[in-house]
Amino acid sequence: MFQRRTLIVAAAGLLFTALSPAYAVDSATPNDTARFLAGMPVDPASPLASLTRDGSWQQHARSFDGAFGRLDQGQLARIRAWSASNLTTPRPAMFYMFSGPDFLYANAFYPNAKTYVLAGLEPVGTVPDLTTLRGAVAPNLYHLHTSISTLLSHTFFITHRMRSDLHVGRVNGTLPILYVFLARSGKTVQETSLVRIDEQGAVQPDDGSRSSGARGVKIVFAGSDGEPRTLYYFSTNLADDGVKNSNFLKFLESLGPGDSLIKSASYLLHSGGFNKVRDFLVANSAAMVQDDSGVPLRYYDPKKWELHPFGRYLGPIGVFPGRYQPAYSALFRNSRSIDFGIGYRWRPNESNLLLAVKKADVAPDAAATPNSAEGPRSESTTAQTADATNNSVPRQQRRQYRPAYRSPFDWWRYR
Repeated sequence: MFQRRTLIVAAAGLLFTALSPAYAVDSATPNDTARFLAGMPVDPASPLASLTRDGSWQQHARSFDGAFGRLDQGQLARIRAWSASNLTTPRPAMFYMFSGPDFLYANAFYPNAKTYVLAGLEPVGTVPDLTTLRGAVAPNLYHLHTSISTLLSHTFFITHRMRSDLHVGRVNGTLPILYVFLARSGKTVQETSLVRIDEQGAVQPDDGSRSSGARGVKIVFAGSDGEPRTLYYFSTNLADDGVKNSNFLKFLESLGPGDSLIKSASYLLHSGGFNKVRDFLVANSAAMVQDDSGVPLRYYDPKKWELHPFGRYLGPIGVFPGRYQPAYSALFRNSRSIDFGIGYRWRPNESNLLLAVKKADVAPDAAATPNSAEGPRSESTTAQTADATNNSVPRQQRRQYRPAYRSPFDWWRYR
């Protein structure tokens, strides 16, 4: 324990605030910073080039090469193929709520988006200045591995671990992870700046003034085609009392109807505390890709939506009792197979994925209305389905998740 804490504290030398589109001659560019963190070669003229000859960085690079290579082959490449076959009319904007810094899956499902909007409670952090790493490469890179390990192996972040990891010293926030994921997705980072949302829902530079608007980071990047694209990550409370004053939904609305992704979202949209963001997504999404932790099936009006189930629905894992959906089970009796895993049931033969496509003649509406066919669930029904869910999860798996569980609304525990 002492050794791990020592390494994490030592990792505090990794980041230093340097927020400006212009960079001094002896400072690393945002793209070289991203590539260095990702264990990828940097420009030979970069001030970081000499640090890539350090044995610790080279070991870091080999480790990431293997981990991301396996992830791409077993997951991301298959998701891109699924997306190309099934998401044939993508919108320019995509929304990914409860995402944390998970650009990997946003890009895999929606590789053609022009604007990506990610949101979660995790802090933004600072722009790295890695020229201060000299003599301390190994401990400074250790922290990245621990922060993203569960996403690479299980398709989701265990957020209570990230919360502690991302608040340590000057190694903080989601920005280093976003840099790694952008670089490993083949993107070129062009510019990074901190932003806030004003009262009209417009994005403004974050000048540090007191404001209730959501705060975040804006990253301009390019793919292989060289076309500039934008990634926003906002650190904001998505509960009803949070979005009421953050102007976040105003900003999303300004982007027009978009495509959405929800996975491993702790079934927050099933509770009564996240109605506003749930209703917004149903009203303003042209297509929704989700696992069963996303929007409850009863909010998809069959007159307005085409539903395409993929994979197998086995119910929630044991830490989310009472979230079993009989209608979901019925829908998935005629599902098509998928060759990748997603969500809390991350093994490919256990995962479920729903593609909901809004019908062409349906205009964006103000709110989602539950489908009365499923109706409200009584306490007895909830208890029965909770028992069924717990019985469907292997005992060893239930033990694995139970220690971190507090209640279905303790949503920062898992994502």
